[in-house]
Amino acid sequence: MPEPPVVPRPVVRPATRSADEAFEDTASSFDHQPPFRPRRNTAKLWTIAGITFALLVAVLVALAAWLGLPRWLPAAHATFGAGNPDLALSFPSERQDRRTLPNGTEYFGASGTVTNVGKQPQDVPPILIVLRDAKDKVVYTWDVTPPREMLKPGESVTINEAVTDVPKSAKVAEIGWKPE
Repeated sequence: MPEPPVVPRPVVRPATRSADEAFEDTASSFDHQPPFRPRRNTAKLWTIAGITFALLVAVLVALAAWLGLPRWLPAAHATFGAGNPDLALSFPSERQDRRTLPNGTEYFGASGTVTNVGKQPQDVPPILIVLRDAKDKVVYTWDVTPPREMLKPGESVTINEAVTDVPKSAKVAEIGWKPE
């Protein structure tokens, strides 16, 4: 019998790629390359930020304790210094004069005494006169240098001071020791 003729088989090619070929062309979801970014540990970042903030605050508190608070801070400093308990400062309100001069200039004068009530000679520090407005805001200040630098026990010195061109808004005068 004669052999049947050999008919070549048709080659069938799939219309789509195989699963292996498709897998090789796609990026892995576990790969740290674009389009994926590495994960960020937000708890770790917040912890670092908190520690940095705490260190910054600790440094600022240490600086304020060492150097004192800055002058621009409104409630940072007392208006007057502590002074010496052996020196008595007396500027009664009846010896303070506020008026407008005939030329329209505002005038303020104050007179008082500093007395050494202690048993030792005392250095007399500068005096500070502060004028405040109706809202208790400082509108004018000036320093008064005492006529004598030192007072013996029981000794007094009279201080008379006057200044012109004070603000019209000044309503109250306070007198005390100048802060150091």
